[in-house]
Amino acid sequence: MTMRRTTPSYRFGTALVGLTILLVAMAVGVIGCAKRKDESGSSDRPRVALIMKSLANEFFTTMAEGARRHHGQHADEYDLIVNGIKDERDLARQSALVEEMMASRVDAIVIAPADSKALAPVLKRAQQAGIVVINIDNKLDESVLKDLGIEIPFVGPDNRKGARLVGEYLAKRLPKGAEVAILEGVPTAFNSQQRRAGFEEAMQAAGHRVVSVQSGQWETAIANRVAASLLSEHPRLQALLCCNDNMALGALAAVKEAGKLGKVQIVGFDNIEAVREAVLRGEIVATADQHADQLAVYGIEYALQVLRTGSTPQDKETPIDLITRETLASAKAERDTKSSEKP
Repeated sequence: MTMRRTTPSYRFGTALVGLTILLVAMAVGVIGCAKRKDESGSSDRPRVALIMKSLANEFFTTMAEGARRHHGQHADEYDLIVNGIKDERDLARQSALVEEMMASRVDAIVIAPADSKALAPVLKRAQQAGIVVINIDNKLDESVLKDLGIEIPFVGPDNRKGARLVGEYLAKRLPKGAEVAILEGVPTAFNSQQRRAGFEEAMQAAGHRVVSVQSGQWETAIANRVAASLLSEHPRLQALLCCNDNMALGALAAVKEAGKLGKVQIVGFDNIEAVREAVLRGEIVATADQHADQLAVYGIEYALQVLRTGSTPQDKETPIDLITRETLASAKAERDTKSSEKP
């Protein structure tokens, strides 16, 4: 058997071919990995989960729209996952959403908790898993956080101050010593407690009497039934102070049904579209605007800042404004002026 003798040049050529094949294979592998990464939708951008309360409430649909709009403008900076529950009182589902976001390994959770106490333990677990947690809208109970040994920053308005602004505006329109009632939200929600306190302070300072405080559970239908009962039990009632606009709409329907439109004045809190229209018609006296379209954005931007810098987050107060027929008319006039100035 004759064996072929290999020359150095032949061996070099063979090695060169082999190296070329190896480099091509590596390149194909890299391209394949990149393609798989794109197809999976994964990226190196931080993933932020927004967890809200009831999406049946216009306030939270507006919040979600604002968050999605912000993400659309900053899609190269972060990925957004938007979640909400069907019922303001469905604490189990909201807690489960936090667990699901933990399992999917998000980098941050921005949450408007349905309850100020019940959600704290699961959020502690999220923090322990290395997730940045930012609390918006409804402040978590400080004593519960202290007992759990955690700190979760609150980014949102001073609900007490906002309710006091609304209450003071109403108080000037009532006769001295007027009987009023308050429709609070879920009693264990901190924002409901703060709004109730702000309303009470405004009424007491003006010398009016709070004859009843009842829960409308944040819901229009429940508030309607409660308001109807209050109007029957307190025939001299002159105002209903509602801790959110959904309940204000329920109270308005009850007042109309009782034939007391104009005799029993109503205020709300949130500045949803239906209430703005009622304010312009003079059916609702005032509401408070905590800028729902920006509230989640404030939380998202803060979460991204913490992720970038590793800083220890602190509470941040956000704006809140009194909304009346006068302020709405003024805003409309300003918009009309700007529109007419455009070429």
